[in-house]
Amino acid sequence: MKVLVIDIGGTSIKYACMKEDMTILTRGKMDTPKENREQLIETIGKIYDEMPDVEGIAISMPGIIDSENGYCAMGGALRYNDDFYLRHSLYQRCPVKIYMENDAKCAAMAEAAVGSLKDVQDGFVLIFGTMIGGGFVKDHRLHKGKHFSAGEVSYNITVRNGKPTYEDVWGNRCGTPRLCRMYAEKKGLNPDEVDGVMVFNAVNQKDKDAEECLRKYTKEIAVQLFNIQTTLDPERFAIGGGISAQPVFIEYIKNSLKELYADCIYHVPQAEVVSCKFQNDANLIGALQCFLEFAK
Repeated sequence: MKVLVIDIGGTSIKYACMKEDMTILTRGKMDTPKENREQLIETIGKIYDEMPDVEGIAISMPGIIDSENGYCAMGGALRYNDDFYLRHSLYQRCPVKIYMENDAKCAAMAEAAVGSLKDVQDGFVLIFGTMIGGGFVKDHRLHKGKHFSAGEVSYNITVRNGKPTYEDVWGNRCGTPRLCRMYAEKKGLNPDEVDGVMVFNAVNQKDKDAEECLRKYTKEIAVQLFNIQTTLDPERFAIGGGISAQPVFIEYIKNSLKELYADCIYHVPQAEVVSCKFQNDANLIGALQCFLEFAK
């Protein structure tokens, strides 16, 4: 079987023709339409036209997704997908079996099926990007929740007596852009000219300011890992996203957690933290796994 697998991001769309064993036959990338859902459907349709022998389409996308009904309740980075039965509309253009799932849940599915959570019963995936994607694996299966938003950690309030404002939700406090802004402010740089590569190059070169920013940033991450661990008790956290490819990022998270547990006056289970096995292809692999397991 050949499946067209599509990873819709806020900036770009990655796609691949894949076999059931995850072999990638062809792949490509293009800009994500910014205007409306009709442009998105036609963009996917043109990709489909190039692969007429595929037997289905597997989609990873942002937002709160009712994958069973092919419905996007909230479009995340692509708000034109709010309240939209995407699968039905796309089927009119591409008449094959279609399955769609939230992007972070796809990454969790990839790790649970063939990645770093394969050998555990319960696990939690966190993807650090513009915000923070999350996926909860329970009893070896992706747990979606009543409203399809299980694992949506970006909207957790992080400030005592705070409100779910832009500044106070975890996705904005600990998405990758926040680390870049912290470093830019420390160095007096233009935030638009600072990216994760620059920050981690500085950390790896033992720049004290960069190390201080990363220490403060990962301490906030550790607090939320502590909370998730004591609430859901997963066996392992898998950390993904572009910055997770930096070993020092995982190292700092672990060190921050050690400090928390050392200060805790209660005996609580301690979180195990590893890197995701899959990086840039996690959403593609996870979307394929979802398609193979759930598509009807």
